[in-house]
Amino acid sequence: MATLKDKLAELIPGRREEIKNLVKEHGDKIISEVTVAQAYGGMRGVKGLVCDTSLVDPEKGLIIRGIPISELTDRTPEEIFYLLCVGDLPGEAEVENVKKEFADRSEVPGYVFDVLRAMPDDAHPMDMLVTGILAMQNTSVFAKRYNEGMKKQDYWEAALEDSLQLLAKLPSVAAAVYRIRYDKGDLIPYDPAVDWSTNYARMLGSDDPEFADLIRLYLVLHSDHEGGNVSAFTSHVVGSALSDPYYAVAAGLSGLAGPLHGLANQECLKFLHEILERFDGKAPTADEIKDYTWEILNSGRVVPGYGHAVLRATDPRYTAQWEFGKAHFPDDELFKTMSIGFEVIPHVLMEHGKAKNPWPNVDAASGTMLYHYGITEMEYYTVLFSVSRAMGMLSQLVTSRAMMEAITRPKSVTTGWMKSQVD
Repeated sequence: MATLKDKLAELIPGRREEIKNLVKEHGDKIISEVTVAQAYGGMRGVKGLVCDTSLVDPEKGLIIRGIPISELTDRTPEEIFYLLCVGDLPGEAEVENVKKEFADRSEVPGYVFDVLRAMPDDAHPMDMLVTGILAMQNTSVFAKRYNEGMKKQDYWEAALEDSLQLLAKLPSVAAAVYRIRYDKGDLIPYDPAVDWSTNYARMLGSDDPEFADLIRLYLVLHSDHEGGNVSAFTSHVVGSALSDPYYAVAAGLSGLAGPLHGLANQECLKFLHEILERFDGKAPTADEIKDYTWEILNSGRVVPGYGHAVLRATDPRYTAQWEFGKAHFPDDELFKTMSIGFEVIPHVLMEHGKAKNPWPNVDAASGTMLYHYGITEMEYYTVLFSVSRAMGMLSQLVTSRAMMEAITRPKSVTTGWMKSQVD
């Protein structure tokens, strides 16, 4: 049976040759033009990155290695990580191998938990997670082998080892953040007999198989989102300097902690709670939500959870979570409020006329799902997001090192230069 490393070793030489020939034969071809608005607007829409792990289609949403996310909702994170790295879904033997790879590497050094316990009582959970990751950087195989004179063509092997080590330990570290920060009792050890996502659910403190299934779905849905989002791009840039995956992922997750990226899910949940408080804890009618939405818009606020930088349709990740809620807790007042909002809010936004995409994104649903199962500490939600998104960042890092990509170093210009070009 071929391991993940064996499979990549088989595929990488051909992929390197494909990219080498593409650059050699078509290196001068222009693929994008940059406007002044894009230069000042965060490079939105500029085609200047290569990311083979996933693509976000404006109408179809997230596509992982050619497969729409809507067709992957019954898969496990182990299968998704293999797919992200290799490009094909694994067979049963390959899945078991990835599970074993994680189980064999799951033990977290005790000092990491000591570091987390020593942090201030009011430390943000994302601060704790990033600190925990950086506390393990001294174990980096990539850093050690680089200092020993590792060959460039072998970078990917060390990056893969670090990725497997970090992913294996991440649920334990993230669960420890939750239990320490919110005083939930003793830490729960990793159980090698069960899979990665079930372990995470267990270590958070729940043996409910329904909650474990939600965590599995959540980790699959948030695993990757092409290369230009803040966390993936930051991780890519840091990794391109040959900083090891611990540094690169910690940097990417620091970007994910921003309110315009990973914190969006808790903003959506706060919005739904505001609605419930307005209507005494009961899901409002469609007309009541319509009036409330207009009130929000007329006050100059935005409606969180609706719209997306790329998507121009309902996010299929939202749909997958909505279907989960409909199957398991359709009478939950928060879920009902979210569902009625889906029926009403897009039409209000279209009538309002300022939203490029009035349809819900993944953040409109994820907080509601977690809250129902007792994860009510909203500040922690981005940590859950981080455990999932680490799969995308790390698979992209392995791919970048396998393709021996150069350091990322775009050319910047001054406002004076820009004005001279316009004039």
